[in-house]
Amino acid sequence: MRGHAFEARAKDDGGTELIRLLCERLGDGSPPPPGPGGVDTPDLAASGPEGRTARTALALREATAAGRWALLDHPMLALSVAGTPAYLEPDAVVVHPDGGWTVVEIKSFAMVDGAADAAKVGAAARQAAVYALALEPVAERIGDGASVRHSALLVCPKNFSNLPDAALVDLRKQVATTRRQLDRLTGVADIADGLPHGTTFDLCLADDGRTPTRPADELAAAVDAVGAAYAPECLAACELAFHCRARSRAADAVQTLGRALRAELGGLSTIEAVLAAAAGEAGDPGDPAVAALRRAARLRAESLETAGAASCP
Repeated sequence: MRGHAFEARAKDDGGTELIRLLCERLGDGSPPPPGPGGVDTPDLAASGPEGRTARTALALREATAAGRWALLDHPMLALSVAGTPAYLEPDAVVVHPDGGWTVVEIKSFAMVDGAADAAKVGAAARQAAVYALALEPVAERIGDGASVRHSALLVCPKNFSNLPDAALVDLRKQVATTRRQLDRLTGVADIADGLPHGTTFDLCLADDGRTPTRPADELAAAVDAVGAAYAPECLAACELAFHCRARSRAADAVQTLGRALRAELGGLSTIEAVLAAAAGEAGDPGDPAVAALRRAARLRAESLETAGAASCP
């Protein structure tokens, strides 16, 4: 409720205050802030996410061609994620008179003396970077000087008031990281091509399409045909997390201990291999992960010996 109330206050003058804050943060060389009535606010209403996405693209084209300040309030953008469109709705997008586009993120956490919580700012930057990536193909299609600026305007309450304050957040690192992550994703069509012929996850075999009649063993076999990429974070977001966790545990996979640990262990993909490397029974001594494990095992053994000696009468 606080976030919605603050966002409404920041936009209640048609975007003039947001653009004034943006011009202040851009400093010298930026166009002067608009006066009353100097900001266009196109209507973005349309039917369905596809219609809203198309209406947003048209509004961006028209605003860029007009060469005026414009504020798009809650536009709809589409981002291709492994070949499937994901629809996104940023708080706002500002169109500059020179054709540049700036993502605006409005958050309810406070900005005290011009600084805010670093973790929250980082999360806002990652979110804005996704919006910037979704805007890039639209700018390429429009051309005519349209470009996405890789710095977002973060708007927060000033100190302990409800007045808006703002800062420019550099998105270049987040944009590059997110682009690499998206490029590494495997498309759903590619995953489906690797499944046995006739695999389906449909619960209903009846003609009405509503009554679950599929045998449980057939459904379990279909789910088992897809590889499990479990991590503890899945428990908070996926209904199949317990199923994938059981499969990962049965395979003795180190993913069950977390993604961060999996990344540190390099080529050691099973817990048995990790324990063997720590004991000096397997692994390349030149591997940094193996060397760290053996050093940790020696320190543990020395600590246990010291504790045992101290407890003897």
